[in-house]
Amino acid sequence: MQVLHRMMYSDEDARRRQSVDRSLVRRVGTYARPYRTMLIGFITTIVLESALALAPPFIFKAIVDDVLPGHDRVGLAWAAGGIVAAALAAAGLALVERYWSSRIGEGLIYDLRTELFDHVQRLPLSFFTRSQTGALVSRLNNDVIGAQRAFTGTLGTVVPNIITVAVTLVAMARLEWRLTILSVILLPAFILPAKRIGRRLADITRDGMQENAEMNNIMTERFGVSGALLVKTYGSEPTELAGFSRRAARVRDIGVRSAMLTRTFMSVMGLVGAVGTAAVYWLGGSRVIDGAITLGTLTALAALVVRIYEPLTSLTNARVDVMSAFVSFDRVFELLDTPNPLTDRPDAIALAEARGRIEFEKVSFAYPGDTAVASLEPTEGTDAGERTVLDAVSFRVEPGRMVALVGPSGAGKSTIASLVMRLYDATSGRVLLDGHDVRDLRLDSVRATVGVVAQDPHMFHTTVRENLRYGRLDATDEQLRDACRAAQVLDVIDRLPAGFDTVVGERGYRLSGGEKQRLAIARLLLKDPAVVVLDEATSHLDGENEQLVQAALATALSGRTSLVIAHRLSTIVDADEIMVIEGGRIAERGTHSELLARGGAYADSYRTLLRDPA
Repeated sequence: MQVLHRMMYSDEDARRRQSVDRSLVRRVGTYARPYRTMLIGFITTIVLESALALAPPFIFKAIVDDVLPGHDRVGLAWAAGGIVAAALAAAGLALVERYWSSRIGEGLIYDLRTELFDHVQRLPLSFFTRSQTGALVSRLNNDVIGAQRAFTGTLGTVVPNIITVAVTLVAMARLEWRLTILSVILLPAFILPAKRIGRRLADITRDGMQENAEMNNIMTERFGVSGALLVKTYGSEPTELAGFSRRAARVRDIGVRSAMLTRTFMSVMGLVGAVGTAAVYWLGGSRVIDGAITLGTLTALAALVVRIYEPLTSLTNARVDVMSAFVSFDRVFELLDTPNPLTDRPDAIALAEARGRIEFEKVSFAYPGDTAVASLEPTEGTDAGERTVLDAVSFRVEPGRMVALVGPSGAGKSTIASLVMRLYDATSGRVLLDGHDVRDLRLDSVRATVGVVAQDPHMFHTTVRENLRYGRLDATDEQLRDACRAAQVLDVIDRLPAGFDTVVGERGYRLSGGEKQRLAIARLLLKDPAVVVLDEATSHLDGENEQLVQAALATALSGRTSLVIAHRLSTIVDADEIMVIEGGRIAERGTHSELLARGGAYADSYRTLLRDPA
């Protein structure tokens, strides 16, 4: 059977892209190590099953050779009872085998899925800006399910059938070694088609997964509220249907090719098995006529030969399926191997009792080019190159002070805030929190120290209560109400149909912009960070909502260090310091009155604002 195994999983196949790479198999094996005890129980159960399955052919041989010629009715009853007992025992063992295989397979996929989810959510923001959501979800869903099929298919089909073939060949050799050799001679007829068709199916499977990922991405983007609104406002339903139809047609055609190739393969295997069985009957029957073997031996061999060719057909078919399904493991590991530059150093420390002092020491930053950033999109021929955003920026913000960042779009304001949160690492220079380089701090410590209220705060498609508790998972109902009261949003929540248990909808679309902003501020208050970043938090609000949000922000910023990014200069006139960012440098800095007196770019912008408040 080692020869059989080498023929089915040859070195030539391992060198081919379409075949199951040995390193890939070994890596899958590392995930199975925690289940070694279960694997031993599983294999033991299979061996018992295979041995027990030999009982009926040998019982039938005894009936034909001994019981019937001797008219032994008692022996016949015992033989019939033995067949029933063997069937009952086999059924019980089959349940045990299924239990072991499902526990091992599902456990392995659970480990893989949770590791993959954890890895993906820790990847830098640049990964998500360059990867399609639908393709990413497809990797975590469809490909993981495909990987599950590969592993459970191997456990449930390949291992049992190899053991069955080995045990059956031993039993046949004891009955009639010549016919056993004849059966083995036909093995290449099973192996060669499996190798050829397996490679083609692996290619088809990979293409199908890619097309399904693209189709998922179309649905993810168009079925979101923003995407659906865009489609409707442009009246693009027919165009979208045509594009989706083309993609779905390719998925359909790939499915048809896969089904036909598989059916052709199974038909060929059935034909080979029929030829082998016929040869055993013909040669075995000739030996019975010659008196070389008994009729009972022939009947037992006839039953056993089926137990060879059926498992062989299943093995070759399983090899095709497993080779195709292992493409899923390849795609999963490709995502799992995506490098993450933002990881904790071995000696990283936690920032205890953060005070909120921020320092930039000659910080420069350039967004990396497309090919330098990990993503799920092909980047060949599309590299946009590095884009420098900050150039030797230095400043200090003392604890509890408010610093406003103003300047034209693309000047680097949001980049400064991103570096404080360590969404990116500085290209050169140092960013410090309370005197510590953020790269020397644990990421969870940095993220716990900094809170953000964005221009369009994200809300999950769940209840108000769950969205608020994202800032503090153990918050009590009273703490939720206190935070909402301070954020000027409690009266809004109390008027909702189910209060705190009202579902806000995707991205919070059931709430107005001002309500979402105040809910985000309440969430921030529950988190209670030492540093607050406001990224255009009031730029899209009307006058009434802006006043409510400003009142909520006054509470949120009290006693905290804050970086405020604003286009509305009227909202930051009371800042302790204003920095004007132009071309990645600090062009001006000072208080509102100092900058007005200086008569520079800030003063010009502010006077323009007074002339045209809109």
